[in-house]
Amino acid sequence: MNPIWLIRMARWARNPPSWARVKLVVGVVLCCLALFAVEGIWGWPEWLTVNTIRHR
Repeated sequence: MNPIWLIRMARWARNPPSWARVKLVVGVVLCCLALFAVEGIWGWPEWLTVNTIRHR
């Protein structure tokens, strides 16, 4: 583990983030997990796939 992360964790332990920040981070993580679940269940839509140009 990088020593910078240890310093960052100590700083968070002394001055924890506000509940609003915690709610924001949890909300973003839940949205990402929901998108991952939807993509895993129904798959990636064909209309969002980028067309690749193959050079011969």
